[in-house]
Formats: sequence, C-alpha cells, structure tokens
Amino acid sequence: MLKAGIVGLPNVGKSTLFNAVTRTRKAEAANYPFCTIDPNIGIVMVPDERLAVLSKISGSQKLVPTAIEFVDIAGLVKGASEGAGLGNQFLATIRETDAIVQVVRCFVNDDIIHELGSVDPIRDIEIINSELILADMAALEKRRSSREKKAKGGDKESKKEVELIDIIMPHLDSGKPALTIDFSADDAEIVKGFFLLSSKRTIYACNVAEDELAGATENPDSHPQVAAVRKFASEHSGAEAIVISARIEEDLSDLAPEEAAEFLADMGVKDSGVSNLIRGVYHLLGLRTYLTTGVQETRAWTIRQGDKAPAAAGVIHTDFERGFIAAEVVHYDDLVTLGTKHAAKEAGKLRIEGKEYVVKDGDVIEFRFNV
Repeated sequence: MLKAGIVGLPNVGKSTLFNAVTRTRKAEAANYPFCTIDPNIGIVMVPDERLAVLSKISGSQKLVPTAIEFVDIAGLVKGASEGAGLGNQFLATIRETDAIVQVVRCFVNDDIIHELGSVDPIRDIEIINSELILADMAALEKRRSSREKKAKGGDKESKKEVELIDIIMPHLDSGKPALTIDFSADDAEIVKGFFLLSSKRTIYACNVAEDELAGATENPDSHPQVAAVRKFASEHSGAEAIVISARIEEDLSDLAPEEAAEFLADMGVKDSGVSNLIRGVYHLLGLRTYLTTGVQETRAWTIRQGDKAPAAAGVIHTDFERGFIAAEVVHYDDLVTLGTKHAAKEAGKLRIEGKEYVVKDGDVIEFRFNV
C-alpha cells in the first residue's frame, strides 16, 4: 500500500491532522516541539460518494472503499539534514514514503508556540524544502563517490549514474527540488533508484484557525497566508494547496458522518477539508479508482493511472489477470444517468473492452476470465 508522510515544522498541527485523517487519537498533539518521536501510521479510507449511489442501484449489502496509508512524522527543524532535532531519523522516515503532505501553519495563536517565534508560512515551507534538498545533495555526493571509480573503469551503469548526478546537483544547489527536472523515461527510472526526498510529489495543507475556515474555504485568496501558500505551491512545483482546520477536523472525527455534516453546514462549510486532502493525496500518488457493484457488495478498487484492463483485473485476484478474456465496462456517470446496466447497454454505453483498454477513474467493470 502506498503511503503519504505528513511533515512540517514543530507545532504546526501535524499530529492533530493525522488524528483527524485517521479518525483516531493515536498521535500525541501537545504544545511543545517533538511531542512525536516515533512515526504514527494509520490506514485511511478514501471518501467516495459514488459507492453509496451505486449500492442503491445494485441493492448492495456492503460498501468497501479504497484506502491509503498516512504516516505522522515528527517536526523537522533547520539543520535537520545535518542531524539537528533528530533530523536524520525523521528524514529517513520521509524517504520511505511515496508522497508528502506538508502542513503549513496559517493561523496566529499566542497560546501555541511556534518554533521560530512568528507565523510565516513561506519561510516555513522554504526551511522544510531546503532540508530535503540538502539531504539529497549529501546522499548524491556519497553515491557519486561510490560510482566514480567504477565509471572510470568502464562500467556503463555507474557512468550513467554519475552523468545524472552531475545534472541533478547544480539544480539542487540552486534551491530547486529534483521533482522539477524533466528527465526522459529511461533516465527517470534510474533517478527513481536514488530515492531523493525532493523528488516526492507534495501537497500543502494550509492549517487555518477555526473561525477562519469558512472564509478561507469559500475564497482561499481572501486569506493572506493561504493565498501566499497557493501562489508559492503553484509557481515552484505546480502543487496543490488545500485549506483545513486541523483542530476542527479532529473534533469532527468523534462525530457520526451525519452529525459532522450538520456541524460543517452550521459553520458555512460544504465539505470536510480532510476529505479533500485525502482525495488529493490519492490522486497525487497517481492512483485511480474503478468500481464493481452487485448484491453482495459495491467496492472501490485502486489502480495506477494508465493501467490496462488485465492489470486492473489482477487487483481483484491474480487469476482474473492470468485468465483475462474481456471487461464489461460502463462509466459511473452513464450508469447513474441511465439507472440500470440494461438501460446503459440499450443506449450503447455498456461496452466490451479487451486487453489494451486503459481503465478510467469511475469505470464500473465486470471482468470475464477463464483459468
């Protein structure tokens, strides 16, 4: 299962957000730096309103959403790449994740200590990003030292790695993350083996005060700090920035879904920031969902963007992929509009697809196979 690491400076709301996302109280959230030492891990269900709609069409007895893993990582500080604040330990944990949720403090509260004495989201982001880049540069220096001798001896793989390192290093030295280098497909596959921290895709969680959530959600650019984060994220890496209030979200995690929706409505908020964040991370990881539905259950299945029908079938069972014959496909939107599979077939929206079909997010599929 792919995992996203929640990172940020100390006391920006990481553990509170983790508790909200995972609907647990596993992570200690306290008003002092490094209240999290060992990473907390939680499995998170991905919100998908399509399941309930399909279940009504099929009369399903059970709904099964898809899931991803979140990791709450202790706060990084300036100098983490050189070991400050147990930085090496925390950076190693980030290296094991597939994507990053960077929590950015966008609220002022004198009762909650800020590591640097003031709230400045762009400064905070740049500190985190700089530490990831510096850690990458140190790792690449070691890798180049171990490859240079082999490269001089004629080893083609080592020579190629040294060439790529020589491209990456000046880019990192200019303060730009490895993610923003445009590699060919073959080179990208080699660089993937470098396990660079700054090559991980990032989504920013703008943590605002409780009384600012409605306004910042309705019009993010009306909140100066959120607007600054959105601008930075877009200009520097094309990343998404989502508005959340970690404190409110943690309180919502104790409520039933209907009560939570009513609470948000009373605040003038249409949807949970955490729901948006989870869906955003899911797509950030390059994941997509296809659906199956029947009397027994309606289920969401996770695939990677670009997966073809046999690979999608293999997510259910390896026999489905091995003995794949065809896929009976109708898109969710068409099925809901027409009401039944029979009606979708009559309208020409139910199709039989073969091995080369690239499965789309929202496809409702029944596989034909023989083993």
